[in-house]
Amino acid sequence: MKQQFARYALGLIALAVLLGHAANFYQIDLITRLDAIVYDTKLRFTMPRGIDERVVILNIDEKSLTEIGRWAWSRDRLADLVTTAFDRYGIVLLGMDAVFSEPDQSSGLKVLEDLARGRLQSDTPFQSALSELRPTLDYDRRFAEVIRKYPVILGFYFADSGEGPAIGALPPPVLPRDALHGHRVDLAAWTSYTGNRPEFQQAAIGAGHNNGLPDIDGVSRRIPLIVEYAGNYYAALSLAMVRAAIGNPQPQVSLQKGAWLSGAGYDTLDAIDLPSGRGTVRIPVGRHADVLIPYRGEQGSFRYYSAADVLAERLPEGALRGKIAILGTTAQGLLDLRSTPVDEAYPGVEVQANLVSGMLDGRLKASPPYLLGVEVTLLTLVGLVMLFWLPNYSPRNATLGSAALLVIVIGMNLALWQYANLAAQLASVLLLTVLLYGLHMSFGYFFESTSRRRLAKLFGQYVPPELVKEMSRNPDRYDMEGRSAELTVLFADIRGFTSLSEGLAPQALARLMNDFFSVMTAVIREHRGTLDKYIGDAIMAFWGAPVDDALHARHAVISALQMQSKLGEVNADFGRRGLPKLAIGIGINTGTMTVGDMGSRERKAYTVLGDAVNLAGRLVALTAYYGVPIIIGEATQSFVPDIVCRELDRVRVKGRGESVAIYEPIGVASELSEPAKAELALWHDALAQYRAQQWSAAVVSLQHLAALAPERRLYVLYLERITKLREQPLSAAWDGVWQFMR
Repeated sequence: MKQQFARYALGLIALAVLLGHAANFYQIDLITRLDAIVYDTKLRFTMPRGIDERVVILNIDEKSLTEIGRWAWSRDRLADLVTTAFDRYGIVLLGMDAVFSEPDQSSGLKVLEDLARGRLQSDTPFQSALSELRPTLDYDRRFAEVIRKYPVILGFYFADSGEGPAIGALPPPVLPRDALHGHRVDLAAWTSYTGNRPEFQQAAIGAGHNNGLPDIDGVSRRIPLIVEYAGNYYAALSLAMVRAAIGNPQPQVSLQKGAWLSGAGYDTLDAIDLPSGRGTVRIPVGRHADVLIPYRGEQGSFRYYSAADVLAERLPEGALRGKIAILGTTAQGLLDLRSTPVDEAYPGVEVQANLVSGMLDGRLKASPPYLLGVEVTLLTLVGLVMLFWLPNYSPRNATLGSAALLVIVIGMNLALWQYANLAAQLASVLLLTVLLYGLHMSFGYFFESTSRRRLAKLFGQYVPPELVKEMSRNPDRYDMEGRSAELTVLFADIRGFTSLSEGLAPQALARLMNDFFSVMTAVIREHRGTLDKYIGDAIMAFWGAPVDDALHARHAVISALQMQSKLGEVNADFGRRGLPKLAIGIGINTGTMTVGDMGSRERKAYTVLGDAVNLAGRLVALTAYYGVPIIIGEATQSFVPDIVCRELDRVRVKGRGESVAIYEPIGVASELSEPAKAELALWHDALAQYRAQQWSAAVVSLQHLAALAPERRLYVLYLERITKLREQPLSAAWDGVWQFMR
């Protein structure tokens, strides 16, 4: 019981700890990291792969840096790039994964204007020439004019800098200030930002932040689609691009009322809807308005075109026509590489492309708040099933069952992922299953060895090792407390032991008895018998306890037959050693008896008591009288239908009022010879004639049997008995029962 209590206590503690993590009361880094590994594995195995031709990347690559020069490029060059991409190649939307927060001074216009305000202030030709050149040298103004002509989405980023600077301009908020009025929503928030120059921001049709939400291991698996700054709400670059691609609809947010599993009383954003003429684009988001990045595959899931080739117009005709383009970089020196589930160095611009593609396809995995409840429920069910189910099974079955449970849980999780687009957590359930299985096996290993030692100490001197092993599988079922049970008991006694012992030296007698007992005990144990005790020259054993044995009577009778057979081998060995031969009588009886540890405070023994035991002791004494090696009671005989038995008599022994039929087991029916069968049939005829007081017929039959088997005392015994019965009158109630008063 202590072992079971410890097992349940440790299991419940493990379950409670994992439930606390699953319910967001606290977070365990190990489980969070395991969940990230599981998520990455599912993502890699189920990515659609292939190339999405709708979205392309205008790549500021090493080739572009070599041809055009180091980044940042002049704004007039960027203006040429935008113009060429739209007018020459026909893109429909351009997102710029870059920030233009500083003025462009590469044209030298500032120097010229300083001269115009200084030394050359009165130089009329210089002032006139500067006025003519200013429009062409004001690269920022030209860039602003170009992006005003086309659908361009700019990028910017937020930062946490305390009361840090706010650089540049922000776009209009994506949601009205009162959109979340009355709701406490746990959005990502920052304290500073770096935006684009006001003229660029005013010229563009929109802008979006390019901030991520790296997980605990630094891997980019999600981004916040809507963030908060100074009480306003701003969209991510990918969301701003998708809005622009479908007509720039006003986003609508749906919320779920916070519950204890959602964490700290926050309401939870459930989805962002973008209604348009072509239908509503529904974007499932998490608690922080974050979305899981729907990676299509490894780097290269979108067409890359070098920005240098676009500027030089080296691309094939129609390569970009009708495409959504994103300007970004894969150049190593520009540090826009991120660690992702699909690659340790993945271009940030392709992360944006994956997000745009996934939102347009509706290929986004959701992690709604109710999945926390699903995880808690599943953890509870798995934990309770394993806690109260595993201890009832063998290690093999427990292993198979645990493996099957893991397969079911993993299969359910994959089905939710693949067919319902739900990113349910799995690590805590996997960890719980492994922990409880390991706990069960550990207890099984350590406590089973303890149980085996305890059982071996209690029963090892009585029962064979294989039964102790069998008992150790369920040690709580076995103890030495007294109980009533139907068992079979055997007594084996050496005949003429007194005269035999007087003719041997003590050492020789001890060796003889040791050898004899060793052989007989081995036979008993081989047939699942429990050795009770040695009583001088006798052996006492029983079957059916402590281990239940439905064939206890048969095992006892087979043991007796084999003991008589082994005795021949023992006597042959004794003869070679100059020792006397032994003869034994065996008595067996089956019935209800008390079995348990009985004795005094100083000494106890695991033994059996009762009337059925006493009868077996009487039967062993009758073997010499009837001249047979084995006698079994009628209860035992009824349990061994496949063993041929010779009915010897019906007797009434001292201490018992009821008579009992007694039998001599001869052997297994299939092994009995035809002459033996004929002799047995003739004997049973003679016994029937005897009981019917047909003395003459009985005598004829018995004389014939005595001639067939002159060594068999039984036939002579009955001839003598008939002679005596003929000499005395018998009452009408005589039933053939022979009484033994000693």
